[in-house]
Amino acid sequence: MDTHFDLIAIGGGSGGLAVAEKAAAFGARAAVIERHKLGGTCVNVGCVPKKVMWYAANLAEDVRHAPEMGIKTRLEGIDWAALVAGREGFIGGILDFWNGYVEGEGIAHIQGEAHFVDAHTLEVDGTRYTADHIVIATGGRPIVPPVPGAELGITSDGFFELQEQPKRVCVVGGGYIGVELAGVMRALGSEVTVVALESRVLETFDPIVSETVVYNMTQDGIDMHLPFAVGALERRDDGIAVIGKEHQVLSGFDTVLWAVGRRPNTEHLSLEAAGVDVLPNGVVPTDTFQNTNVAGVYALGDITGRAPLTPVAIAAGRRLAERLFNDQPNRRLDYDNIPTVVFAHPPAGAVGLTERDARESGERITIYQTKFQPMRYALSHKGPRTAMKLVCAGDEERVVGIHMVGDGVDEMLQGFAVAVKMGATKAQLDDTVAIHPVSAEELVTLKDPHPES
Repeated sequence: MDTHFDLIAIGGGSGGLAVAEKAAAFGARAAVIERHKLGGTCVNVGCVPKKVMWYAANLAEDVRHAPEMGIKTRLEGIDWAALVAGREGFIGGILDFWNGYVEGEGIAHIQGEAHFVDAHTLEVDGTRYTADHIVIATGGRPIVPPVPGAELGITSDGFFELQEQPKRVCVVGGGYIGVELAGVMRALGSEVTVVALESRVLETFDPIVSETVVYNMTQDGIDMHLPFAVGALERRDDGIAVIGKEHQVLSGFDTVLWAVGRRPNTEHLSLEAAGVDVLPNGVVPTDTFQNTNVAGVYALGDITGRAPLTPVAIAAGRRLAERLFNDQPNRRLDYDNIPTVVFAHPPAGAVGLTERDARESGERITIYQTKFQPMRYALSHKGPRTAMKLVCAGDEERVVGIHMVGDGVDEMLQGFAVAVKMGATKAQLDDTVAIHPVSAEELVTLKDPHPES
């Protein structure tokens, strides 16, 4: 193998593959260095396996609700082994695709751990590789807090290694991962407790999202303890005990899942050899063009500390390749108005500014919102709640934020995100004929401003 390339991506996850793929399409000689499996977190222990589990959980919920609609059926149990086998087979197909695709596109796949020798040289297992452009896209890994007994818990990586369904689970953390996996396990029949340091789950989201998600989780039978600072884990006769720093004790768990955040995978790269700046938390700072402080070295994805989402890494990688190899010197990702979804039960989604952030802008802000039980649960005595909020700015009421919880919001948000990106106004939403009866019609039929506007 030739050891010089136009571009080397360190990390074969979403961002690294995207930039290498696009560079190769423009005729560049590209390589990807990966120490584990291609596909990175998203394919192997993130978005893809999680969504498979989420779909399975939704089906279990549908079976439980079916008798309310006169459908004579009942949930006899979960074949966890069959679910895991099917999930891993699906992932295996994706990995086979990527391995073949990378080879077919002429992208060199270098297996191993990369270390910088200088700004244009990397070493992998004793072999040195050089490139005009090096992209750091090594992603992150779950954080395990340094508390006594921490090893008794598992991370989200460990969740996807479980061969048996946990019966009594404590999820530590109220972010994306904690909320999502708590919902999956509860829907599949596990007893679930959630503890988190914050006073509400999904604290970076608008309160209407947090409050509605908590309501729905509680309705589903998830035991919530917020705020709760974990001081230790202990093995006891009845299982694992979670001990709070204020001496609270929750016990009897067979599984404790750490979901307290992720840390960038950057400490093993010898970034100092290339002179690349790195923050104490492992984040590699970049400008808006993904440039680090060293010419010819770039960073993208989770390690940059901005919008740690798979589509963001892909979009940033593709635009970087277009800038470097397709004569588009101003091409870059716009990090404003990025839509995001939390696959809770039901899901939550948002795009744009929260109400609080919008009010800090100094513009006149108008709020429209609604909460209701969707028709899907018209015959149910205990269905989840749907909530929607429009944040509008200025006299023309530009829609600068949309926040939603409810069945189908994961799909409906994509189209409304386009509208926000294009600068749509409340009047333009109002002028759109509604589809009836669907939950999405609420976003184009909201009438009276919220009293606090």
